[in-house]
Amino acid sequence: MKAVEIKKTGGPEVIELKDLSLSSPKSGEVLIKQVAIGLNYIDTYHRSGLYPVPLPSGIGLEGAGIIEKVGSDCKGFKEGDKVAYAAAPIGSYATHRVYPIKSLIKVPEGIDLEEVAAIMTKGLTTFYLLHKTYQAQPGQTVLFHAAAGGVGQIFCQWAKSLGCKVIGTVGSDEKKKIAEEYGCSHVINYNTHDFQKEVMKITKNVGLPVVYDGVGKVTMEKSLMCLKMRGTFVSFGNASGKLDLIDVGKLIAPKGLFLTRPSIAHYTSTRKELEEASAKLFDMINSKKVIVKLFKKYSLDDVVTAHRDLEGRKIIGPAIITP
Repeated sequence: MKAVEIKKTGGPEVIELKDLSLSSPKSGEVLIKQVAIGLNYIDTYHRSGLYPVPLPSGIGLEGAGIIEKVGSDCKGFKEGDKVAYAAAPIGSYATHRVYPIKSLIKVPEGIDLEEVAAIMTKGLTTFYLLHKTYQAQPGQTVLFHAAAGGVGQIFCQWAKSLGCKVIGTVGSDEKKKIAEEYGCSHVINYNTHDFQKEVMKITKNVGLPVVYDGVGKVTMEKSLMCLKMRGTFVSFGNASGKLDLIDVGKLIAPKGLFLTRPSIAHYTSTRKELEEASAKLFDMINSKKVIVKLFKKYSLDDVVTAHRDLEGRKIIGPAIITP
């Protein structure tokens, strides 16, 4: 098998592709021949050291493929099953994986494995954001940063299907068109406009019940100022850099705001939760309420380029790596 490994943290250049021996699955594990591997911004955090991992380490949390071998005590799974995952252990950048069934999901017939690999993490993220962390209601207006990105494209479609109006922020006029295509009611280019002022105009100075922010450092303070009384700030990423410390007295206390920092792990910690979230995601795909358009495919040999493109904001939409 071939697999990516990093021996030290740093830029894309620390990524190495190695030939390794396949191991056999143990109890509660299966061997998966991967069809597609998800490419996510969190992968760059593990590689750079922003989110520390024990070294040496693989990279990647998401993939989809076909079971080739089953270990003992793997009730419900068999050879030939189409499966997907979006959780630790890290190491999806590989042609094959031995993976625990406790975090594995069967993929229904009729759903393409490349599509699943492209949006499993993004889709489960959207599920918990809209249905668990803050349950968005029909008629509500919400703000989502980086609306033209991989998560944004899924989120905007999903939120629109719930009857929400989405204000999206983007970094260019090209991305503005993409966000509109995927369901945003209003799109703000934050490089040419002050998004806080624009949000307050749109809401007639009332503010928003919730802001979903995966950008972080450059958007956090103004996002908090966009919220109405007892509003909720959902910080689920930091693509622009590590978050600054918050002045609670200045930014939280005046309006009694709620701030939360959720992740997939918080909402898929049990088998029941994982199956609920996955079933809803597959339903959204089958019903065409969420349309998956692959932006780009990279080969496993081209992972360094993929990471450079990720950090250079060149990937506009779901992307995958093919083994």
